[in-house]
Amino acid sequence: MQLSIYINVSNNNDKILKASIKNRIQSLDFLKGIVLILMALDHTRDFFHNDAFSINPTDPNTADWFVFITRWITHFCAPVFCFLAGISAFLISRKKTKNQLAKFLLKRGIWLIFIELTLVNFAWNFDIYFTYNELAVIWSLGMSMVLLAGIIYLPKNIILLISVILIFGHNLLDSLNFNESFLWSLVHQENGVNIFGGRRLYVSYPIIPWVGVMSLGFWFGALYNKTVDVKFRKKALNILGVSLIALFIILRYSNYYGDLNQWQGYNNISKTLMSFMATTKYPPSLLFLLMTLGPSFLFLANTEKLKGKVVSFFQTFGRVPFFYYILHLYLIHFLAGIMAKLTGFGWTMMVLPKWVTDMEELKGYGFNLWIVYVVWIFIILLLYPLCKKFDKYKMNNKDKKWLSYL
Repeated sequence: MQLSIYINVSNNNDKILKASIKNRIQSLDFLKGIVLILMALDHTRDFFHNDAFSINPTDPNTADWFVFITRWITHFCAPVFCFLAGISAFLISRKKTKNQLAKFLLKRGIWLIFIELTLVNFAWNFDIYFTYNELAVIWSLGMSMVLLAGIIYLPKNIILLISVILIFGHNLLDSLNFNESFLWSLVHQENGVNIFGGRRLYVSYPIIPWVGVMSLGFWFGALYNKTVDVKFRKKALNILGVSLIALFIILRYSNYYGDLNQWQGYNNISKTLMSFMATTKYPPSLLFLLMTLGPSFLFLANTEKLKGKVVSFFQTFGRVPFFYYILHLYLIHFLAGIMAKLTGFGWTMMVLPKWVTDMEELKGYGFNLWIVYVVWIFIILLLYPLCKKFDKYKMNNKDKKWLSYL
Protein backbone atom coordinates (compact mmCIF):
# COMPACT_ATOMS: atom_id res chain seq x y z
CA MET A 1 0.00 0.00 0.00
CA GLN A 2 2.76 2.43 0.98
CA LEU A 3 4.75 1.44 -2.09
CA SER A 4 1.70 2.08 -4.29
CA ILE A 5 1.21 5.54 -2.76
CA TYR A 6 4.91 6.32 -3.24
CA ILE A 7 4.77 5.29 -6.90
CA ASN A 8 1.66 7.37 -7.53
CA VAL A 9 3.21 10.43 -5.87
CA SER A 10 6.41 9.96 -7.86
CA ASN A 11 4.47 9.64 -11.11
CA ASN A 12 2.47 12.77 -10.31
CA ASN A 13 5.67 14.68 -9.54
CA ASP A 14 7.21 13.55 -12.83
CA LYS A 15 4.09 14.69 -14.70
CA ILE A 16 4.23 18.08 -12.97
CA LEU A 17 7.93 18.39 -13.82
CA LYS A 18 7.40 17.51 -17.49
CA ALA A 19 4.48 19.93 -17.75
CA SER A 20 6.51 22.71 -16.14
CA ILE A 21 9.42 22.15 -18.48
CA LYS A 22 7.11 21.99 -21.50
CA ASN A 23 5.64 25.39 -20.61
CA ARG A 24 9.09 26.97 -20.57
CA ILE A 25 10.73 28.36 -23.70
CA GLN A 26 13.31 25.68 -24.35
CA SER A 27 15.70 27.69 -26.54
CA LEU A 28 16.16 30.29 -23.79
CA ASP A 29 17.12 27.63 -21.24
CA PHE A 30 19.36 25.97 -23.83
CA LEU A 31 21.33 29.15 -24.52
CA LYS A 32 21.45 30.06 -20.84
CA GLY A 33 22.81 26.62 -19.96
CA ILE A 34 25.54 26.87 -22.60
CA VAL A 35 26.79 30.26 -21.39
CA LEU A 36 26.73 29.10 -17.77
CA ILE A 37 28.92 26.13 -18.63
CA LEU A 38 31.27 28.35 -20.63
CA MET A 39 31.44 30.68 -17.63
CA ALA A 40 32.83 27.81 -15.58
CA LEU A 41 35.58 27.34 -18.19
CA ASP A 42 36.72 30.93 -17.75
CA HIS A 43 36.70 30.68 -13.97
CA THR A 44 38.52 27.35 -14.06
CA ARG A 45 41.17 28.97 -16.23
CA ASP A 46 41.56 31.77 -13.67
CA PHE A 47 42.35 29.30 -10.91
CA PHE A 48 44.20 26.53 -12.73
CA HIS A 49 46.02 27.81 -15.84
CA ASN A 50 49.72 28.41 -15.29
CA ASP A 51 49.77 31.36 -17.68
CA ALA A 52 46.79 33.08 -16.02
CA PHE A 53 49.18 34.77 -13.59
CA SER A 54 51.54 36.17 -16.21
CA ILE A 55 49.79 36.92 -19.53
CA ASN A 56 46.70 38.65 -20.87
CA PRO A 57 44.77 35.88 -22.67
CA THR A 58 43.43 38.28 -25.34
CA ASP A 59 46.69 40.11 -26.06
CA PRO A 60 47.99 39.06 -29.51
CA ASN A 61 51.54 39.69 -28.32
CA THR A 62 51.38 37.10 -25.53
CA ALA A 63 48.52 34.68 -26.22
CA ASP A 64 48.28 31.81 -28.67
CA TRP A 65 45.01 30.85 -30.35
CA PHE A 66 44.17 28.12 -27.85
CA VAL A 67 44.39 30.56 -24.93
CA PHE A 68 42.72 33.36 -26.88
CA ILE A 69 39.67 31.33 -27.94
CA THR A 70 39.33 29.85 -24.46
CA ARG A 71 38.93 33.36 -23.10
CA TRP A 72 37.11 34.89 -26.07
CA ILE A 73 34.31 32.31 -26.21
CA THR A 74 33.41 33.13 -22.60
CA HIS A 75 32.74 36.76 -23.55
CA PHE A 76 29.25 35.63 -24.55
CA CYS A 77 28.32 34.76 -20.97
CA ALA A 78 27.56 38.10 -19.30
CA PRO A 79 25.75 39.81 -22.24
CA VAL A 80 23.62 36.76 -22.96
CA PHE A 81 22.73 36.22 -19.34
CA CYS A 82 21.83 39.89 -18.86
CA PHE A 83 19.72 39.94 -22.05
CA LEU A 84 17.91 36.72 -21.10
CA ALA A 85 17.24 38.12 -17.63
CA GLY A 86 15.38 40.95 -19.35
CA ILE A 87 13.34 38.49 -21.40
CA SER A 88 12.57 36.53 -18.22
CA ALA A 89 11.32 39.72 -16.57
CA PHE A 90 8.94 40.26 -19.50
CA LEU A 91 7.68 36.68 -19.32
CA ILE A 92 7.00 37.15 -15.61
CA SER A 93 5.13 40.38 -16.40
CA ARG A 94 2.46 38.36 -18.22
CA LYS A 95 1.37 36.94 -14.86
CA LYS A 96 1.85 40.04 -12.70
CA THR A 97 0.69 43.63 -12.60
CA LYS A 98 3.36 46.27 -13.18
CA ASN A 99 3.43 47.06 -9.48
CA GLN A 100 3.90 43.40 -8.62
CA LEU A 101 6.65 43.03 -11.22
CA ALA A 102 8.41 46.17 -10.03
CA LYS A 103 8.30 44.93 -6.45
CA PHE A 104 9.70 41.55 -7.51
CA LEU A 105 12.51 43.11 -9.57
CA LEU A 106 13.40 45.50 -6.77
CA LYS A 107 13.59 42.76 -4.14
CA ARG A 108 15.38 40.38 -6.46
CA GLY A 109 17.90 43.06 -7.47
CA ILE A 110 18.72 44.07 -3.90
CA TRP A 111 19.08 40.40 -2.99
CA LEU A 112 21.59 39.83 -5.81
CA ILE A 113 23.66 42.86 -4.80
CA PHE A 114 23.76 41.55 -1.23
CA ILE A 115 24.81 38.10 -2.48
CA GLU A 116 27.58 39.66 -4.60
CA LEU A 117 29.05 41.40 -1.57
CA THR A 118 28.83 38.32 0.65
CA LEU A 119 28.58 34.78 -0.75
CA VAL A 120 30.08 35.57 -4.15
CA ASN A 121 33.03 37.65 -2.93
CA PHE A 122 33.84 35.03 -0.31
CA ALA A 123 33.64 32.30 -2.96
CA TRP A 124 36.25 34.14 -5.04
CA ASN A 125 38.64 34.92 -2.20
CA PHE A 126 38.03 32.57 0.78
CA ASP A 127 39.05 35.54 2.91
CA ILE A 128 37.00 36.01 6.10
CA TYR A 129 38.28 39.60 6.35
CA PHE A 130 36.98 40.51 2.88
CA THR A 131 40.18 42.37 2.03
CA TYR A 132 39.33 42.51 -1.67
CA ASN A 133 35.75 42.96 -2.86
CA GLU A 134 34.39 43.24 -6.36
CA LEU A 135 31.18 44.44 -7.95
CA ALA A 136 30.97 42.10 -10.91
CA VAL A 137 28.35 40.23 -12.92
CA ILE A 138 25.91 39.46 -10.08
CA TRP A 139 25.99 43.08 -8.94
CA SER A 140 25.34 44.28 -12.49
CA LEU A 141 22.35 41.95 -12.82
CA GLY A 142 21.01 43.07 -9.46
CA MET A 143 21.43 46.78 -10.11
CA SER A 144 19.98 46.41 -13.60
CA MET A 145 16.90 44.77 -12.09
CA VAL A 146 16.55 47.61 -9.59
CA LEU A 147 16.60 50.14 -12.44
CA LEU A 148 14.39 47.97 -14.63
CA ALA A 149 11.79 48.09 -11.84
CA GLY A 150 11.27 51.73 -12.81
CA ILE A 151 11.83 51.37 -16.55
CA ILE A 152 8.94 48.92 -16.98
CA TYR A 153 6.44 51.73 -16.35
CA LEU A 154 7.58 53.52 -19.51
CA PRO A 155 5.94 53.04 -22.93
CA LYS A 156 7.49 50.20 -24.95
CA ASN A 157 8.93 52.51 -27.60
CA ILE A 158 10.62 54.61 -24.90
CA ILE A 159 12.10 51.46 -23.35
CA LEU A 160 13.56 50.54 -26.74
CA LEU A 161 14.90 54.08 -27.25
CA ILE A 162 16.57 54.12 -23.81
CA SER A 163 18.10 50.69 -24.44
CA VAL A 164 19.53 51.70 -27.81
CA ILE A 165 20.90 54.99 -26.46
CA LEU A 166 22.64 53.25 -23.53
CA ILE A 167 24.12 50.49 -25.69
CA PHE A 168 25.09 52.58 -28.73
CA GLY A 169 25.91 55.83 -26.96
CA HIS A 170 27.80 54.97 -23.79
CA ASN A 171 31.16 54.87 -25.57
CA LEU A 172 30.83 58.63 -26.04
CA LEU A 173 31.77 58.78 -22.36
CA ASP A 174 35.08 56.95 -22.85
CA SER A 175 37.09 60.17 -22.97
CA LEU A 176 35.81 61.24 -19.56
CA ASN A 177 38.08 60.00 -16.78
CA PHE A 178 37.37 60.62 -13.12
CA ASN A 179 39.82 58.25 -11.48
CA GLU A 180 39.00 59.40 -7.96
CA SER A 181 35.23 59.18 -8.38
CA PHE A 182 33.62 56.03 -7.03
CA LEU A 183 30.27 57.16 -8.42
CA TRP A 184 31.74 57.38 -11.92
CA SER A 185 33.11 53.86 -11.46
CA LEU A 186 29.63 52.60 -10.69
CA VAL A 187 28.29 54.33 -13.78
CA HIS A 188 30.89 53.90 -16.52
CA GLN A 189 34.60 53.54 -15.72
CA GLU A 190 36.14 50.34 -14.37
CA ASN A 191 38.01 51.30 -11.22
CA GLY A 192 38.54 50.54 -7.54
CA VAL A 193 38.56 52.49 -4.31
CA ASN A 194 39.88 51.91 -0.82
CA ILE A 195 37.18 51.50 1.80
CA PHE A 196 37.15 51.02 5.56
CA GLY A 197 39.87 49.04 7.30
CA GLY A 198 42.24 49.02 4.35
CA ARG A 199 39.83 46.98 2.24
CA ARG A 200 39.44 47.37 -1.49
CA LEU A 201 36.23 47.62 -3.51
CA TYR A 202 36.65 47.20 -7.26
CA VAL A 203 33.93 47.92 -9.84
CA SER A 204 34.51 45.71 -12.87
CA TYR A 205 30.94 45.96 -14.18
CA PRO A 206 29.89 49.65 -14.44
CA ILE A 207 26.15 49.77 -14.79
CA ILE A 208 25.26 51.92 -17.84
CA PRO A 209 25.61 49.40 -20.68
CA TRP A 210 24.31 46.47 -18.63
CA VAL A 211 20.99 48.05 -17.76
CA GLY A 212 20.63 48.86 -21.47
CA VAL A 213 21.12 45.19 -22.35
CA MET A 214 18.59 44.03 -19.76
CA SER A 215 15.96 46.58 -20.75
CA LEU A 216 16.51 45.58 -24.40
CA GLY A 217 15.86 41.98 -23.37
CA PHE A 218 12.67 43.10 -21.64
CA TRP A 219 11.53 44.83 -24.84
CA PHE A 220 12.38 41.74 -26.92
CA GLY A 221 10.40 39.54 -24.58
CA ALA A 222 7.26 40.36 -26.57
CA LEU A 223 8.67 38.19 -29.37
CA TYR A 224 8.00 35.21 -27.12
CA ASN A 225 4.32 35.88 -26.61
CA LYS A 226 2.18 32.91 -27.60
CA THR A 227 0.46 35.09 -30.20
CA VAL A 228 3.72 35.57 -32.12
CA ASP A 229 4.21 33.17 -35.00
CA VAL A 230 7.31 30.99 -34.64
CA LYS A 231 8.37 31.63 -38.24
CA PHE A 232 8.12 35.38 -37.72
CA ARG A 233 10.24 35.17 -34.55
CA LYS A 234 12.84 33.07 -36.34
CA LYS A 235 13.02 35.48 -39.28
CA ALA A 236 13.23 38.54 -37.03
CA LEU A 237 16.02 37.06 -34.89
CA ASN A 238 17.97 35.88 -37.94
CA ILE A 239 17.79 39.30 -39.60
CA LEU A 240 18.79 41.05 -36.40
CA GLY A 241 21.61 38.61 -35.70
CA VAL A 242 23.14 39.01 -39.16
CA SER A 243 22.70 42.79 -38.99
CA LEU A 244 24.49 43.09 -35.65
CA ILE A 245 27.39 40.96 -36.86
CA ALA A 246 27.67 43.01 -40.06
CA LEU A 247 27.57 46.25 -38.07
CA PHE A 248 30.27 44.91 -35.76
CA ILE A 249 32.56 44.12 -38.71
CA ILE A 250 31.98 47.52 -40.34
CA LEU A 251 32.51 49.56 -37.17
CA ARG A 252 35.44 47.48 -36.00
CA TYR A 253 37.16 47.72 -39.35
CA SER A 254 36.70 51.49 -39.43
CA ASN A 255 38.37 51.90 -36.01
CA TYR A 256 36.18 54.99 -35.70
CA TYR A 257 33.72 54.35 -32.89
CA GLY A 258 32.45 51.67 -30.56
CA ASP A 259 35.48 50.54 -28.59
CA LEU A 260 38.08 52.23 -26.41
CA ASN A 261 40.88 50.05 -27.82
CA GLN A 262 41.44 50.10 -31.55
CA TRP A 263 42.61 47.01 -33.40
CA GLN A 264 45.91 47.01 -35.22
CA GLY A 265 47.47 45.09 -38.06
CA TYR A 266 50.42 42.74 -37.56
CA ASN A 267 52.69 41.02 -40.03
CA ASN A 268 51.02 37.85 -38.78
CA ILE A 269 47.40 37.46 -39.94
CA SER A 270 46.63 35.37 -36.87
CA LYS A 271 47.64 38.17 -34.50
CA THR A 272 45.75 40.70 -36.60
CA LEU A 273 42.58 38.66 -36.30
CA MET A 274 43.06 38.36 -32.55
CA SER A 275 43.43 42.12 -32.28
CA PHE A 276 40.30 42.60 -34.38
CA MET A 277 38.26 40.32 -32.09
CA ALA A 278 39.69 41.57 -28.79
CA THR A 279 37.07 44.12 -27.84
CA THR A 280 36.61 45.80 -24.46
CA LYS A 281 34.56 44.00 -21.81
CA TYR A 282 34.96 46.32 -18.80
CA PRO A 283 32.62 48.05 -19.38
CA PRO A 284 31.26 46.21 -22.43
CA SER A 285 31.80 48.38 -25.46
CA LEU A 286 29.26 48.71 -28.24
CA LEU A 287 31.44 46.44 -30.39
CA PHE A 288 31.71 43.87 -27.59
CA LEU A 289 27.92 43.73 -27.36
CA LEU A 290 27.42 43.57 -31.13
CA MET A 291 30.00 40.79 -31.33
CA THR A 292 28.29 38.69 -28.65
CA LEU A 293 24.58 39.45 -29.00
CA GLY A 294 24.55 39.06 -32.79
CA PRO A 295 25.52 35.36 -32.81
CA SER A 296 23.29 34.82 -29.76
CA PHE A 297 20.25 36.02 -31.70
CA LEU A 298 21.15 33.61 -34.50
CA PHE A 299 21.38 30.82 -31.96
CA LEU A 300 17.95 31.62 -30.51
CA ALA A 301 16.47 31.83 -33.99
CA ASN A 302 17.64 28.38 -35.04
CA THR A 303 17.49 26.21 -31.92
CA GLU A 304 13.87 26.61 -30.85
CA LYS A 305 12.84 23.17 -32.06
CA LEU A 306 15.99 21.29 -31.08
CA LYS A 307 15.48 18.39 -28.69
CA GLY A 308 17.44 15.45 -27.35
CA LYS A 309 19.67 14.42 -24.49
CA VAL A 310 22.40 16.93 -25.27
CA VAL A 311 19.92 19.81 -25.37
CA SER A 312 18.30 18.58 -22.17
CA PHE A 313 21.71 18.43 -20.48
CA PHE A 314 22.37 22.12 -21.11
CA GLN A 315 18.79 23.13 -20.29
CA THR A 316 19.13 21.60 -16.82
CA PHE A 317 21.80 24.17 -15.96
CA GLY A 318 19.80 26.93 -17.63
CA ARG A 319 16.82 26.33 -15.36
CA VAL A 320 18.83 26.69 -12.13
CA PRO A 321 21.34 29.47 -12.95
CA PHE A 322 21.75 31.03 -9.52
CA PHE A 323 22.08 27.67 -7.73
CA TYR A 324 24.67 26.56 -10.27
CA TYR A 325 26.57 29.85 -10.21
CA ILE A 326 27.16 29.79 -6.46
CA LEU A 327 28.08 26.10 -6.39
CA HIS A 328 30.54 26.30 -9.27
CA LEU A 329 32.50 29.17 -7.71
CA TYR A 330 32.96 27.38 -4.40
CA LEU A 331 33.82 24.09 -6.07
CA ILE A 332 36.43 25.63 -8.39
CA HIS A 333 38.10 27.54 -5.56
CA PHE A 334 38.01 24.52 -3.23
CA LEU A 335 39.65 22.30 -5.86
CA ALA A 336 42.25 25.01 -6.54
CA GLY A 337 43.13 25.00 -2.83
CA ILE A 338 43.65 21.25 -2.94
CA MET A 339 45.87 21.50 -6.02
CA ALA A 340 47.87 24.35 -4.51
CA LYS A 341 48.48 22.14 -1.47
CA LEU A 342 49.47 19.13 -3.57
CA THR A 343 51.88 21.15 -5.74
CA GLY A 344 53.76 22.68 -2.81
CA PHE A 345 52.24 26.15 -2.72
CA GLY A 346 50.00 25.48 0.27
CA TRP A 347 46.25 25.85 0.40
CA THR A 348 46.55 29.18 2.23
CA MET A 349 47.88 30.69 -1.00
CA MET A 350 44.30 30.42 -2.23
CA VAL A 351 43.10 32.75 0.51
CA LEU A 352 43.24 35.77 -1.75
CA PRO A 353 43.77 39.39 -0.68
CA LYS A 354 43.33 40.53 -4.30
CA TRP A 355 42.09 39.24 -7.64
CA VAL A 356 43.42 35.74 -8.22
CA THR A 357 45.34 36.40 -11.46
CA ASP A 358 47.00 39.45 -9.89
CA MET A 359 48.65 37.23 -7.28
CA GLU A 360 52.35 37.36 -8.16
CA GLU A 361 52.94 34.84 -5.39
CA LEU A 362 51.14 32.23 -7.50
CA LYS A 363 53.47 32.49 -10.50
CA GLY A 364 54.73 29.00 -11.15
CA TYR A 365 51.51 27.43 -9.93
CA GLY A 366 49.03 25.89 -12.34
CA PHE A 367 48.78 23.57 -15.31
CA ASN A 368 48.66 23.65 -19.08
CA LEU A 369 45.40 24.45 -20.83
CA TRP A 370 44.59 20.81 -21.59
CA ILE A 371 44.50 20.06 -17.86
CA VAL A 372 42.32 23.12 -17.34
CA TYR A 373 39.79 21.66 -19.77
CA VAL A 374 39.86 18.30 -17.97
CA VAL A 375 39.22 20.01 -14.62
CA TRP A 376 36.41 22.06 -16.19
CA ILE A 377 34.67 18.97 -17.58
CA PHE A 378 35.06 17.24 -14.22
CA ILE A 379 33.42 20.21 -12.47
CA ILE A 380 30.48 20.26 -14.89
CA LEU A 381 29.89 16.51 -14.58
CA LEU A 382 30.06 16.77 -10.79
CA LEU A 383 27.53 19.62 -10.68
CA TYR A 384 25.07 18.15 -13.18
CA PRO A 385 23.30 15.66 -10.86
CA LEU A 386 23.03 18.33 -8.15
CA CYS A 387 21.52 20.82 -10.57
CA LYS A 388 19.17 18.18 -11.97
CA LYS A 389 17.96 17.27 -8.49
CA PHE A 390 17.45 20.90 -7.52
CA ASP A 391 15.71 21.60 -10.83
CA LYS A 392 13.24 18.81 -10.12
CA TYR A 393 12.66 20.06 -6.58
CA LYS A 394 12.13 23.62 -7.80
CA MET A 395 9.69 22.57 -10.51
CA ASN A 396 7.67 20.45 -8.08
CA ASN A 397 7.50 23.19 -5.42
CA LYS A 398 6.49 26.32 -7.26
CA ASP A 399 4.33 27.33 -4.32
CA LYS A 400 7.45 28.02 -2.26
CA LYS A 401 8.21 31.66 -2.97
CA TRP A 402 11.73 31.55 -1.51
CA LEU A 403 12.78 29.31 -4.40
CA SER A 404 12.34 32.25 -6.80
CA TYR A 405 15.47 33.76 -5.20
CA LEU A 406 17.53 30.68 -6.07
